[in-house]
Amino acid sequence: MSGQDFYNSHRSDDQDRLHEECGVFGLYDPRREFEVARVTFFGLYALQHRGQESAGIATADGGPRLRVRTSMGLVAHAFDESDLAALSGHIAIGHTRYSTSGSSIKSNAQPIVVNDPNLGPLAIAHNGNVVNAAYLSEELGEHGYSFSCTSDSEVIAKLIVSMPGRNWTEKIRAAMGRISGAYALVLLTPTALYAVRDPLGVRPLCIGRFDNGGWAFSSESCALQTVGAKIERELEPGEIVCVDADGEHRTLYPAGERKALCSFEYIYFARPDSVINGLSLYMVRTEMGRQLAREHPAEADIVIPVPDTAWPAAIGYAQEAGLPFAEGLIKNRYIGRTFIQPDQRLRSQGVALKFNPLPEVLRGKRVVMVDDSIVRGTTTPPLVALLRAAGAKEVHVRIHSPGMINPCYLGVDTARRDELIAANMSVAEICKHIGADSLGYLSIEGLRQSIGLPERSNCFACFNGDYPVPVQLEMSKLNLEARRRHLGAEAIDVVGEREKEEAEGLALALR
Repeated sequence: MSGQDFYNSHRSDDQDRLHEECGVFGLYDPRREFEVARVTFFGLYALQHRGQESAGIATADGGPRLRVRTSMGLVAHAFDESDLAALSGHIAIGHTRYSTSGSSIKSNAQPIVVNDPNLGPLAIAHNGNVVNAAYLSEELGEHGYSFSCTSDSEVIAKLIVSMPGRNWTEKIRAAMGRISGAYALVLLTPTALYAVRDPLGVRPLCIGRFDNGGWAFSSESCALQTVGAKIERELEPGEIVCVDADGEHRTLYPAGERKALCSFEYIYFARPDSVINGLSLYMVRTEMGRQLAREHPAEADIVIPVPDTAWPAAIGYAQEAGLPFAEGLIKNRYIGRTFIQPDQRLRSQGVALKFNPLPEVLRGKRVVMVDDSIVRGTTTPPLVALLRAAGAKEVHVRIHSPGMINPCYLGVDTARRDELIAANMSVAEICKHIGADSLGYLSIEGLRQSIGLPERSNCFACFNGDYPVPVQLEMSKLNLEARRRHLGAEAIDVVGEREKEEAEGLALALR
């Protein structure tokens, strides 16, 4: 399957969802007891929910060469036994990608390898989005640097190489002063593993230890548990950690008081069995549901979740409201994994391909349906209709996040503002559009209380427009491609007709 085919099959599966960013994983085994590629494979497998477009692993054994394998598709499809056998060494990094900058094509798969004439090769895996990547790309191009892909991750890697410094830590620290945006990085050299978190801490990154003294780094703690490492802590915003033959070395880039961990990590992105900032995400989401019930009670008979991400919040809502919790929808968990497109008749059935209702549970009932978000408003109406067709007497929709009125530019692929339903309709209008009897969103203050961290600890920009860094409004994830095409670079295979139009429009606007 081509990159474009995979991209189209993945995107057409569900347009009305927030799509996760990427997952990164790193491993350093000083005693050389592990098959590091195999352990990294399972670490990435646990992070599959963060990106399903491509996956890759790079390894090092102390010699001058890095070994790299990248492929389109899911982690389980990207590697076979011969791949893992060829990825020998005692240090590894891995990446599973959802494209937030650059197309879903093979050349954009990570890890990406660059070379410094004095320090040698460097492999990078990146979660996040750099908002000044186009400017940095043009500046690097003027200084003789060329690019083999169109992601901001390669811009970060080339920027690090271009920086002054006697070692990689000094170069990374210098590059951090030039980068604006979100980045959680794991980097690999022939002899060391680095982990870096941006000064705002927009994306999560944690450290774990093995009983044999080895280190692991991961976007989420759930992957550390999967591979048998114990979580020690999370990287501080602005922290650089280097692990080499001499142990762990820690450097802090000066960070301000403002912190901006993405609030959707709590709402939806991270797995509920992960821990962020010392908080169980399962418990945080349950509290979101309780707060939602306080803010938007409903005269109802049962509470059901939209599987799978709304389960904890629906349980919390039911507990606070004193209503029975039930399964009203059964999700086909494998429909999104097929590469075969439905015919027009099946396509018109929409979410019926993904969900089957339980008439025996729903018939004659006033139902509260809890979901994590409404983005474009294309999935919720068929879901409400599905419940009514199964016999639900009333359907009250409750969303355990505030209404999304702004796109994200820091590593989450959201719709444009003119596509976000909450930015263009009132709650009453959305309620009518989705066909519900009532609709309630969790308030921003209710979300803050549910998370329970100090103010200005999280980014709520998609809800209130308060971006932690300056952003270019309506910035396309294909911005680098448009800029390079405008500057005369070789044409890039841009996937998706809408994305092509966006890129061409941006190129015209830049003239």
